[in-house]
Amino acid sequence: MSSRRSFLAATAATTLLPSLSARAQANTLRWVVPYPPGGGTDVLGRTLAEHMRGPLGMTIIVENKPGASTNIGAQDVARSAPDGHTVLQADNALMAFNEHLFKKLPVDPEKDFTYIGGIGKFPLALVVHPDFPAKTFKEFMAYVRANPGKVNYASPGNGSPHHLAMEMFKNRTGTYLVHIPYRGAAPAMQDVMAGQVPVMFLDLASGLPIMQSGKVRVLAFGGKARTPLLPGVPTLIEENVREVEVFAFQGLLGPAGMAPATVQRLNGELNKALADTAVLKRFLDFGMETMPGTPEQFRAFARSESKRWGPIIRAAGITLD
Repeated sequence: MSSRRSFLAATAATTLLPSLSARAQANTLRWVVPYPPGGGTDVLGRTLAEHMRGPLGMTIIVENKPGASTNIGAQDVARSAPDGHTVLQADNALMAFNEHLFKKLPVDPEKDFTYIGGIGKFPLALVVHPDFPAKTFKEFMAYVRANPGKVNYASPGNGSPHHLAMEMFKNRTGTYLVHIPYRGAAPAMQDVMAGQVPVMFLDLASGLPIMQSGKVRVLAFGGKARTPLLPGVPTLIEENVREVEVFAFQGLLGPAGMAPATVQRLNGELNKALADTAVLKRFLDFGMETMPGTPEQFRAFARSESKRWGPIIRAAGITLD
């Protein structure tokens, strides 16, 4: 009898496992970050996930899937079921750059995703080593124009927002600086601080501490307005470079074909999280501006950024394949 009871209990447990697994899956949201853990993107993603999990009533699991200029993480999400249980924390790379940098892409940013909402912008700043001959932006312009091809600039890598920001700057101002690409922001910043490569566009999320410490000199800010974190730094617009607004941006995407009701729910909770005092403080600490809005507004913004950067990338002849 005891063996029969054991058999029945085991059978019942086995029968229940699929339903329990399905129930757990139905209550889980996979939040894919296409960058390694520990960076600014990852930290902000985990901050938002923590504030959204309660209101959504879901367990949010942040998965880091870096590589191939975010294409690995993007492909993972594009191939997922559009059931509201998988989202991608995407940025410029997928939404504005890659379609112009690669001849062949595993995903189409316009057709393979559902746009859920904007997260925020990382404005970039033009910085130089403290011993660089130019002390102000006007002096910098005079120096690089007097020394075409003799000034090097660093970036975290080919096709990065920092690289393309300088290419836009060169395009709009008619200047010529030589690109020195690195593998990541940290080694690029190290060489700028050491004076090995004296110039770069740097985002506040990565570079604010060295900007505030004086290890680099900040000449101009790439946003529309000055940042309260560096109130004494003028914008490029103030310096009469009116066609160069440079920033990295991020937003939330899902697979194509998500139900409108699901998109609206995710968008609503994302916007609420972006308005939370603790989240706003974390974004400010990173020098980031929140970017709330509707899915339609975010899609229109992202596609307009693609159109803005396409001619710059083509004119510079930059490719990643």
